[in-house]
Amino acid sequence: MKSLRFMLPVVLMSLSAMIFAQTDTPKPDAPKSDAQKSFDTIKTMAGVWNAKLTVDPPMPGMNDKDMPSQISMRVTSRGNALVHEMYALGVPDDPTRYDHPLTMLYLDGNRLNLIHYCDAGNRPHMIARTSPDGKTVEFDFVDISGGTERGHMHHAVFTVIDANHHTEDWTYMAPGDKPIHAHFDLQRAQ
Repeated sequence: MKSLRFMLPVVLMSLSAMIFAQTDTPKPDAPKSDAQKSFDTIKTMAGVWNAKLTVDPPMPGMNDKDMPSQISMRVTSRGNALVHEMYALGVPDDPTRYDHPLTMLYLDGNRLNLIHYCDAGNRPHMIARTSPDGKTVEFDFVDISGGTERGHMHHAVFTVIDANHHTEDWTYMAPGDKPIHAHFDLQRAQ
């Protein structure tokens, strides 16, 4: 009886591994959707990036030159999601005091989705559009979870320059629908 209790989980894990392996195998004659192509492009940006940040209009008390930033991007969940985290260098990892927003990108059918877990306490959801050359992926606001009284992220654009250089443009809608544009010029650090 004890050997049966041990074998059952092993058999179930083996079966699930076989099922995942079969579903991960791409169909050779199935063309990739634009969303899949965009996601594949964004996944090539996995790594750590040094960021030169420009904010327009400039925010009070914020000097772009004094805020060295990094962005880390990591493919996870068997290649089905990408975790994107922004952080200022030299700032402690204390989520109760400092901003380290996290963004998740994932496919849902033929749509590339972005959910931004914002320090404003909300989670805007955006859907991607791809440029004809495939190097720019633009995310448009769809809906939001959580309140908007402190503003919310409203738009994002990722542009691949080359394997070691890309840009990100984020538009934050401050209270009163006042847009604040953040431009990140990113060079690969790792």
